[in-house]
Amino acid sequence: IRPKSSLRAMPPSQRAPPTHSEEPRAMVEERTSRRALVMGATGFVGRALVPALVQTGLEVRATSRNVEHATQMAHVEWVRCDVEQHADVERALTDVDAVYFLVHAMGGGSHDYAQTELRVARLLRDAAARANVKRIIYLGGVEPAVAPSEHLKSRLAVGDVLREGSVPAIELRASMIIGAGSASWQIVRDLAMRLPAMLLPSWTASRTRPVALEDVIVALVRALDVPLPESAWYDIPGPDTVSGREILATIAAIRGRRVPSMPVPFLSVSLSSWWLKLVTRADFSLARELVLGFSGDLLPKDERYWSEIHYTPEWSFEAAARKALANEATSSDFRGLAGRLEERVVQLVAPKL
Repeated sequence: IRPKSSLRAMPPSQRAPPTHSEEPRAMVEERTSRRALVMGATGFVGRALVPALVQTGLEVRATSRNVEHATQMAHVEWVRCDVEQHADVERALTDVDAVYFLVHAMGGGSHDYAQTELRVARLLRDAAARANVKRIIYLGGVEPAVAPSEHLKSRLAVGDVLREGSVPAIELRASMIIGAGSASWQIVRDLAMRLPAMLLPSWTASRTRPVALEDVIVALVRALDVPLPESAWYDIPGPDTVSGREILATIAAIRGRRVPSMPVPFLSVSLSSWWLKLVTRADFSLARELVLGFSGDLLPKDERYWSEIHYTPEWSFEAAARKALANEATSSDFRGLAGRLEERVVQLVAPKL
């Protein structure tokens, strides 16, 4: 997988992250008088989105059930909020112009997360209308070429619910988001780094368009200003089309690994997902749901959103993967025997990042 330009080929240490300095001046000037609410502000995407919004001059309100654990910063008002409680949601929406909805209930072994997500989406949609919110921005998942997994079905259903309301909603659909802290990235990263050999079922030939966290943040920030006469959804694909096999091989190669592989056409997605219990640090119930969503191609319908916001995704899959690995190189977030063995292998055979 080769970067598509010399910019993408530059090492992460020599590349500045995407900024918003090239946005039309009118967009920036109009935005400074508005307040945005970020629901799910302590999650993987939310933690990156909040400072990016502050950088544009916006007033930002951020929600968490545990505000004492949130990172405090200037121009950010933290509000304690349980998204399943009407009073909490209504209080958070007071005097807000736009709301980012980055909340999901999957993980932790819950079997009714889909019902919870729909209930919370309806609560937010109706409360936003009563609060005279001007726009809802939701980060969802790509619609697959085959029947969706329960996880993707829930993501798409939440988007439908939000777009059915009277408040215009813009739904941005991403496949795998590449960045340290992303659950989907964690899974493929651990598989590539920890398996002594890879069994490659036929479903690993499925293709997708991973997108870097940095490009997702630009997409979310500029969603505030996309003309939106009525609710709409857009795919936000990364620049590279890659298969599951290519994803694993590229990550392994970045760390200097050459992992033996063997095609196993009869191994189903469901059976394969049980590898994760032994290999990945991600929550198993969450990891299994994400892998089940990869039973067919996860490709965008089009790339029109990037034209709408006058932006071209800057990070190839390889460049984004290199940065994610570099960012976690100093982390001590390794648990159990598999983590200790991985650290030892990296010390012995992998090049330093």
